[in-house]
Amino acid sequence: MTVTTTSAMPELDRPYDGLASSAVADFNRDGFVHLRNVLMPETIAAYEPTITSEVLRLNTQNLPLAERDTYGKAFLQVTNLWEHSEKVQELVFSRRLARIAAEVLGVHAVRLYHDQALYKEPSGGITPWHADQYYWPLSSDRCLTLWLPLQETPMEMGPLAFARGSHHFAYGRDLPISDESEARLKEAVTEQNFEDVAEPFALGDASFHRGWTFHHAGPNRADAPRRVMTVIYTDADIRVAEPTNDHQAADRGWMPGTHIGQVPDTPLNPVLYDAHR
Repeated sequence: MTVTTTSAMPELDRPYDGLASSAVADFNRDGFVHLRNVLMPETIAAYEPTITSEVLRLNTQNLPLAERDTYGKAFLQVTNLWEHSEKVQELVFSRRLARIAAEVLGVHAVRLYHDQALYKEPSGGITPWHADQYYWPLSSDRCLTLWLPLQETPMEMGPLAFARGSHHFAYGRDLPISDESEARLKEAVTEQNFEDVAEPFALGDASFHRGWTFHHAGPNRADAPRRVMTVIYTDADIRVAEPTNDHQAADRGWMPGTHIGQVPDTPLNPVLYDAHR
């Protein structure tokens, strides 16, 4: 199932010219890549108000920050906004973004797994060290997360940071995001001499990181929320694997009607970019 969209912002359908071969090599070596000027500020400004409005409307976290656990303090999390807003769908289904995902993964096509808005409130806490693929019942590591800030993100806002090369390290892949993952992976990153790469994001920058790349973020010490849109892409030929934990079993809900060993070609998992089409 392949979707063809025409967005109100033509940039979303045009190829990104900044993806050098060195960026693909960096992604393969480091497990992530931080790209500059992926979208123009004007494009982000066209979608941020709608995304923020949908986050406020759909958010179910109502506890004060002081009463939440570490994960609850990290951010407000709303998933699959594209199902609720045609405007958000234009961004999530962007061929420009999906093409970058396919090219850095080295696959001919990618499909959507799901999207997530992650809003770190003022005084919001750390995002503990973790790897996203702990949650995904997928048959290979050909999957990644796009992290797209919706404002300039200086260090005081807690930009995403990565352990360079950690996608080759099997330890800690059984840990959900938690106080335990923060403590154990922080120690492992230090012991293995993985560089903790933390840097600010300019408006229009975006990062792409592999499912097994360990990453984290600092607290938001700014007066404004750190607003981020993420999209998870998979190799279009990836198959559903036997879940190894309860979270992966629950994630089967993103792939309705798909059995273990099948490609999740469902209305929720369309192909967003195919180099052969």
